[in-house]
Amino acid sequence: MPGREELPSTLERSAEEAQRTWIKAHDSAVEQYGEGERAHRVAYGALKHRFEKVGDHWERKEKGRKGPSDPRSARPRGTGGRSGEGVDEQSSKQHLYDVAKRLDIGGRSQMSKSDLLEAIRKENRTRTRQAREDG
Repeated sequence: MPGREELPSTLERSAEEAQRTWIKAHDSAVEQYGEGERAHRVAYGALKHRFEKVGDHWERKEKGRKGPSDPRSARPRGTGGRSGEGVDEQSSKQHLYDVAKRLDIGGRSQMSKSDLLEAIRKENRTRTRQAREDG
């Protein structure tokens, strides 16, 4: 099935460039591996190299940075690692603070970088869930 028909809701709310990245990677993975979860993982892996999740959508990484966002996207499939859930763990603390500010996360000025990462992940999950419920 073409990637455009399987586009996740978070990408439907994202820029066309992010959508194209996911679709192209998804369709290529379907050709190589067939339909299913693996094609989606490959597409998200490609997406995470140039984009980060902010709230309920995806945006370009800080200063257009490219590369893996978290330990899982930096490793070959099957070697494990934790996912950053779309939050760019390689970004600066200032960038994470700015994202937290845009998401109106309370207490951000007292948070460490790891605290900011977790708070942004949590807020992203909340906003994505709300956007799906609102429909």
